[in-house]
Amino acid sequence: MRHLRMIKRKTISLILIGFTVFSILSITSCTKDNEEILQVTTDAFNNGSSDRNMLVVISDLHLGSNLAYSEINKNLKPLEELLNKIRTSTNVKELVIAGDMLDEWFVPASIDTYNGGSQSDFVQQVAETNKGVIDAFNSIIQEGKIIVTYVPGNHDLTITEENVELILPGINQARENVLGIGAYSPTSHPEIVIEHGHRYNFFCAPDPFSNQDIAPGTILPPGYFYTRIAAECIAQGNAFGTGQIDAITENESGDISQNLLYNYGKLWEYVVRKFPLNEALDDKIIKTNINGFVGNYSVQDLIPTQTLPGSYIDVNLYKGIQDKWDERQELCHITVDIPVAHAIVNADSHLETDNLAQTQYFFNRNSVENSSKRIVVFGHNHRAKITPSRNLNGQETIYANSGTWIDHQPPTSGPGETFIVITPANEISSKTYVKLYNFIDEVINQMDEDSIEL
Repeated sequence: MRHLRMIKRKTISLILIGFTVFSILSITSCTKDNEEILQVTTDAFNNGSSDRNMLVVISDLHLGSNLAYSEINKNLKPLEELLNKIRTSTNVKELVIAGDMLDEWFVPASIDTYNGGSQSDFVQQVAETNKGVIDAFNSIIQEGKIIVTYVPGNHDLTITEENVELILPGINQARENVLGIGAYSPTSHPEIVIEHGHRYNFFCAPDPFSNQDIAPGTILPPGYFYTRIAAECIAQGNAFGTGQIDAITENESGDISQNLLYNYGKLWEYVVRKFPLNEALDDKIIKTNINGFVGNYSVQDLIPTQTLPGSYIDVNLYKGIQDKWDERQELCHITVDIPVAHAIVNADSHLETDNLAQTQYFFNRNSVENSSKRIVVFGHNHRAKITPSRNLNGQETIYANSGTWIDHQPPTSGPGETFIVITPANEISSKTYVKLYNFIDEVINQMDEDSIEL
């Protein structure tokens, strides 16, 4: 049982620097005898029977409108080839895209995301730029043999149902009554749930409370601006970690809200130091014209500041965000409370996504629906993995992360071009299998697997 768990693994190490957690995930180290088991796979989409019951999950494609700065370029062709393999499978029943399919966020700050047009113009440009991949999705949808389902992520947070349908007519969209979030359980498998995972993140969950005086109706969280700054730094070719900023100090009053804003400010100090720009902090470099925002903004507009050490801390954009987390959790249907101090401090933790997936489902005493899930798949943190555990009832459970398809995955994050395949029990086996694969150099490699009795 779980024979792959017996293979040696490199030690997991955590490096905590300030408020940022960099997780060096365990990478499977195969013995010679097991090398073929975890390496080349003849057919990841064959369940050994005549049943069409397999579920494939991919996420974090980050399809952009311009390949000059899009996070996926060289991986487009492999992705297209993988989709064609899925299309021709006689055993795949469903293909789920677990968020961040389209990318409105990773655009250099100095560029108008919509190029003076509308969101529908942008989405159609994404389809044209990534024509091979979009055509492959549409072929699967139009043939009608495999259900294709899209779940929103944070990078496509504000893209409407109509605009997704515009380029992928007939796609199934798993959306909740809040723009930008959704979770999907296949009709015949309510014990499985798939979502992106951003609703639990302070920087990435929809925020319809902040900035309403300057951008009426906006739901963009601060992670949007974080990403625009990072993309601009990369476009400018600047060296990471060379930025300068005057650090704020804790407010001497001991006020709880001020303490929270101080922690929030420390995250922004990290962003400025990590992603330096050529322009001054108060230069209005960030172009918006998106989701209610119409003006240009500076990095300084986002950073909590104070006039003297120990004095009152204030901020221009996202004023009062530290006091509205409970409302955002309620909006996002979060049933296990995440304390705001914890949410802020861990906003940049890759491990937090994995931990909260299990907390909100397997260890949830507040929601009968959530706690009934036995297999949970997230995307969002770009760290593909499979983690077995047990829920509060002692039942075996599996958490999996489907990883990413961006071109440049940091070595410590493990390989990209990853996907999850779930094979429900059939006449061949009484177990439900969850397997993790990558598609490196156009070869499907099995990375890990687990199984449970349902």
